[in-house]
Amino acid sequence: MLTSPLTSPNCNQFAPFTRLEGDISKGLLVLADHARADLPASYGSLGLAPEQLKRHIAFDIGIEGVARGLHQRLNVPVIMANFSRLLIDPNRGEEDPTLVMRISDGALIPENAYIEQDEVNIRLEGYHRPYHAAIADHIDHCLARGIVPIVLSLHSFTHEWRGSIRPWHAGVLWDQDDRFVVPFLSALSQDRDLVVGNNEPYTGKLKGDCLYRHGTQRGLAHALLEIRQDLIDNQQGQEAWAERVSGLLQGLLADEQLIAPCRAIRHFGSYADK
Repeated sequence: MLTSPLTSPNCNQFAPFTRLEGDISKGLLVLADHARADLPASYGSLGLAPEQLKRHIAFDIGIEGVARGLHQRLNVPVIMANFSRLLIDPNRGEEDPTLVMRISDGALIPENAYIEQDEVNIRLEGYHRPYHAAIADHIDHCLARGIVPIVLSLHSFTHEWRGSIRPWHAGVLWDQDDRFVVPFLSALSQDRDLVVGNNEPYTGKLKGDCLYRHGTQRGLAHALLEIRQDLIDNQQGQEAWAERVSGLLQGLLADEQLIAPCRAIRHFGSYADK
C-alpha cells in the first residue's frame, strides 16, 4: 500500500510530502525535492528574517508550478517535499555534511548554526525519511505491477552566481546512467532558442543524492532537470516550461524503440568502481 501524507510519520501534523496521483502505466515518476519553503510551526523561521525564506536558499523557485503543470498535462505521478531545504535537505544523503545547512549563500541560519545530532535525527525521522519512503513505496508499487518507471527530478537554479551570469536556460544533470539523459538532453537541445547545459550549472555526480538513491542504486533510468529561476518565477513562465517539457516527454515516452532501454533494471558496480 502506498504511503499517505496523512499517515506518514511527521512532526506537529506537518505532512512531509505531497503526492499527486497519476497513471503509473506511463512509466514516469516526477520528483520535486525543493518544491516549497515551508517550515513546521514549531520551527518558526529557523531564526531567519521572513524575506530570507523567499530566496533560493530556502527552495527551488518556480519548480512546484512546473511539477504541477506536468501532472496536469501528462497525468503522471508527482511526489514533492513539503519542507524547506533549510530544515533538512532531501537531496542529500544522511551522512552528507550539507544535509542541514548552517550558512547558505551568505545567510547564517541561526537555528542550524549549533545543531546537535539529536535534532538532526528528529528532522530525519520526521521529514527526510518519510519523503524518501514515499518515493521508494511508489517505485515498489510500480515494480510489483511489472512497470519500471523512469525518474525525472525537477530543480531550479539562480540566473547569477557570485557575480557571474549563468548562460544556460536549463541543464540536465546525471551520473552513471545516460539511458534517459541522452534522448531527453537531445530533445531539449533541439530548441535553438535554448542554451542547455550537460551537467551544468552543477554536476549530477553526487553520491547519496535523491537520484543516486532511487535511480542509480535501484537501476532505474533517470535524469535531473534544472531550469533557470528567472524563467519560472511567475505563473506564465511555469506554464510555458511545463508545456515545453511535457511536449518533449510525450514524444519520448511514445517512441518505444527510443525509450525501450529505459524500461529495464540496470545493475551498476559500486560507486567506488567508477
